[in-house]
Amino acid sequence: MCGRFTLTYPDRERLAAELGVPADQLPESAYRPHYNIAPTDPHWILRQRREDRQLLPARWGLINTWSRDRGQAARQINARCESIDRLRPFRDAFRRRRCVVPADGFFEWVGSKEARRPFWLHRPDGGLLLFAGVYESWQPAPGEWERTFTIITSPPNSVVGRIHDRMPVILLDAAVEEWLYEGQTDVDALKRLLRPAPEELLAVTAVSARVNSVKNDDPSCLEPAPDQVLL
Repeated sequence: MCGRFTLTYPDRERLAAELGVPADQLPESAYRPHYNIAPTDPHWILRQRREDRQLLPARWGLINTWSRDRGQAARQINARCESIDRLRPFRDAFRRRRCVVPADGFFEWVGSKEARRPFWLHRPDGGLLLFAGVYESWQPAPGEWERTFTIITSPPNSVVGRIHDRMPVILLDAAVEEWLYEGQTDVDALKRLLRPAPEELLAVTAVSARVNSVKNDDPSCLEPAPDQVLL
């Protein structure tokens, strides 16, 4: 499962460049770093249209076109790679509306509900993580459209497996190109891209319990908690 994540890049122009889009697709008025992105929050997705990449605003928690309210959003923040091509809420988007969700880390917890300890999983070099996703658009009101997305999960690699039994699918460069390519319709080829990330891609940092509350979204959420050890 991926239930919270981060995108902390302070420089929007650098972020746009790394995603391969013009900086004007990430307006200064619309972008700021986030340290605790939660389900149903607004975020960004990257898709391919012919030869060009597009970075678009979207809300986390997939709501299908036929839906009449937002009730399913929190239940559809993740889609399992094993069944995404078969389940009705995801199968059409898997074939026609694939995207990448930019991030630079995600959270998992250990311990009881009363004493949950958060861990931030991120690249050791602080670079981007590109999650595989699919998206939909629905009408919250007549004539009004809202774009939503879900993050695809896979079984964990050995690093994440010490904390949780699922992890977001993180696409490497070559896989990103194939995942976004509109002309790719081979289901088996697409599903082969949805595998656990290499172990060396991720580091694990124990962080502040402030991240336990979705109300907190500031740099202090990522302050190391050196007294916490992942056994």
